[in-house]
Amino acid sequence: MVGWKLKPGQRVMFADKLPDTANLAVGALVFGQFLGTEFSTRVAAFGLGVWGVLIAWAAVLAAKDER
Repeated sequence: MVGWKLKPGQRVMFADKLPDTANLAVGALVFGQFLGTEFSTRVAAFGLGVWGVLIAWAAVLAAKDER
């Protein structure tokens, strides 16, 4: 598999947009359930997990040294 690296500008852009994507995921998978008739703890837990992973990924991208 061929590896690839993000350019500094790409890293900044992803670090900026990933929290927005994380908030959309948690909004749809957790808070969106309150609009329906049933609440699934599995879906809510998955939504929170996706949020955590995306926020952590954004933090890792933002912390990388620019060379």
